[in-house]
Amino acid sequence: MTTIFLLCGLLCDDVVWEAQAGALGRDHDVRVVKFVEQDSLQAMAAHVLKDAPARFALAGHSMGGRVALEVARQARERVERLALLDTGFEPAVPGEAARRAVLVEQALAEGIDSIAAAWGLPMLAPRRRAEPALVQAVFDMVGRMSGEIYAAQTRALLGRPDATDVLRAIDCPTLILCGEQDGWSPPERHRQMAALVPHAALRLVDDCGHMSTMEQPGAVLDALRAWLAMDVRRTHAHA
Repeated sequence: MTTIFLLCGLLCDDVVWEAQAGALGRDHDVRVVKFVEQDSLQAMAAHVLKDAPARFALAGHSMGGRVALEVARQARERVERLALLDTGFEPAVPGEAARRAVLVEQALAEGIDSIAAAWGLPMLAPRRRAEPALVQAVFDMVGRMSGEIYAAQTRALLGRPDATDVLRAIDCPTLILCGEQDGWSPPERHRQMAALVPHAALRLVDDCGHMSTMEQPGAVLDALRAWLAMDVRRTHAHA
């Protein structure tokens, strides 16, 4: 039985992986990890590794993908297979801290619920923003966080290292997945990531924004099942 870590992103908890964790958990040891106490990617990666078995599969969504890359940086030999969803690999860019600070400061001053719509709606594909149950699920997830958690997670993201060399060194079966309408971490970035990873499988999901696991749960589950079926030996043979 494979141990699969499913890593949550910014302002996300177990709900973001609910559909996939439930289905995969019938055949695997699935562990969903959220990050509400750490304020660096290094500490988040250490949190994943502290109770991890010797070998495991690792999937990260959004900020969770950044954490997955840091886990690979710290312990590449332990990562049996890697999935990166709606994420990125570059360091912070000029002006990013100021842009992120607007909503963080509002959340600290007015409460986390005050930023749910401004943060959550752009994360969804335009057509998905008209689906009340999905929108409410995203808003409720944000509401279970706090301004302090948001600030800590934002510090972690702003301090992220360049992961280009990590991607180039990956030698395990790798899935790179992105919503076609992801305006936060767009498909072109994922094409760049796939070009850096030897023999990566790139999957772009149509009618889907940044919250791919919630917007298109079935398509993401199918992609993860195909990823779990990828031949480890073949990947290592080509590395």
